Amino acid sequence: MALPIVLVFGTVALIILGGIVSWAMLNLQAARQAVKREKAFEIAESGNEYYRWHLAHAPADYQDGANSPGPYVHKFYDKTGDLVGSFTLTITPPLTGSTIVTVQSSGKVLSGFTGARTIITKLAKPSLAKFAVAANDNMRFGAGTEVFGPINSNKGIHFDGIAHNLVTSALATYSDPDYSEPNVFGVYTRVSPRDPYPPAAVPSRPDVFMAGRQFPVPAMDFTGLTADISQMKTDAIANGFYRAGSGALGYNIILKTNDTFDLYQVTALKAVPGGCPSQSSTQSGWGTWSVNTQTLLGNYAFPSNGIIFLEDNIFVQGQINTARLTIVAATFPDDPSTRKSITVNNNLVYTNFDGRDVISLIAQKNINVGLYSQDNLTIDGALVAENGRAGRYYYYPGSSYCGSDSTRTSLTLYGMIASNQRYGFAYTDGTGYQTRDIVYDANLLYSPPPSFPQTSDQYSIISWQEAR
Repeated sequence: MALPIVLVFGTVALIILGGIVSWAMLNLQAARQAVKREKAFEIAESGNEYYRWHLAHAPADYQDGANSPGPYVHKFYDKTGDLVGSFTLTITPPLTGSTIVTVQSSGKVLSGFTGARTIITKLAKPSLAKFAVAANDNMRFGAGTEVFGPINSNKGIHFDGIAHNLVTSALATYSDPDYSEPNVFGVYTRVSPRDPYPPAAVPSRPDVFMAGRQFPVPAMDFTGLTADISQMKTDAIANGFYRAGSGALGYNIILKTNDTFDLYQVTALKAVPGGCPSQSSTQSGWGTWSVNTQTLLGNYAFPSNGIIFLEDNIFVQGQINTARLTIVAATFPDDPSTRKSITVNNNLVYTNFDGRDVISLIAQKNINVGLYSQDNLTIDGALVAENGRAGRYYYYPGSSYCGSDSTRTSLTLYGMIASNQRYGFAYTDGTGYQTRDIVYDANLLYSPPPSFPQTSDQYSIISWQEAR
């Protein structure tokens, strides 16, 4: 009677024991697979780190030293010298003017895991276009100005508009020249209730500084914001588009979405209205800065390296579609009396706002908006005034002076402004553009225009993801 019971329970015990053993073996196998899978992940990571190291020593080599298209396979050894796997690199070089390199690394182990782990990283060098507005002078942002991006100045900032991002100054206090006040905060507002005077505590003003303000901060090396325009001239002559002086009053460039531009010789500017200049004699280079007559020189393709260098004043307008351009107005040898400016009187716009379209205007002197500019003006691009300022000259209002053209409705900038001197597109008497919206283009930081200055020679990881 006991024997059948023993046999039954023994059989059940053997089945349970077999199940436990099988379960343990499966878990052991899964653990080994997990270890191998994790090892493949680490090998893939090593591939990305290797290529970052490679770029540090050969910044322009996007073929892994092989001088041939990839993918590129590397064996992977452990610390004892044993071969444990390999990683395969697929490298996508940056677009013209951009610094973003895409690296795809797939790691494999020799045995125990038949699949691969793949990691995709984007490496880039940061550019100096990290502010919506960067200045080397005292700044004033009046009522009606709205800025979507960080603002920085090496001097003081008087801000009465709306700042959606951080506003910073290199000064703890300064004297505001507009109000002859000798001691105000480095960043301050007169919007009611206006800021108190130092050494009072800095009030929180989220109605003006929505992301706050900070001062003092380390001074910015503003000279770094100006590209090496001498090298740009060399590059334009080699693989870009270069012209010497126009022999007249400058050039007019009209950009087109078919990757070409019309180039005109400006033969006459619009005349100054009677009485208009009487209030503006203190502004160097004052004039209407508006084209009257011009002669077509030709239609040209966008250059392969994206650099258009003209040794004269430039007027520019138009639209681009999947293009990356840097337009430079400068002449050599550099002389303050002959420095060149760029003027935008009509819309200069992108088709795409995802980083595929980018324009920089680099002027040896000023970035101008003239008297007869578009009433609702849109400028897409990075504007750099190397030695002068970005802005509009003062046009005295009134029918007996500059007329109704002294006042304009709105200016919208998508990009950034770097101005060596005080920037401004409006004045306290209501002339200029009544509303000014400045929207920072974050694509400029790691995917700037061709030859735009950088803050570092080293590549940083700006994105990381595992491919699924």
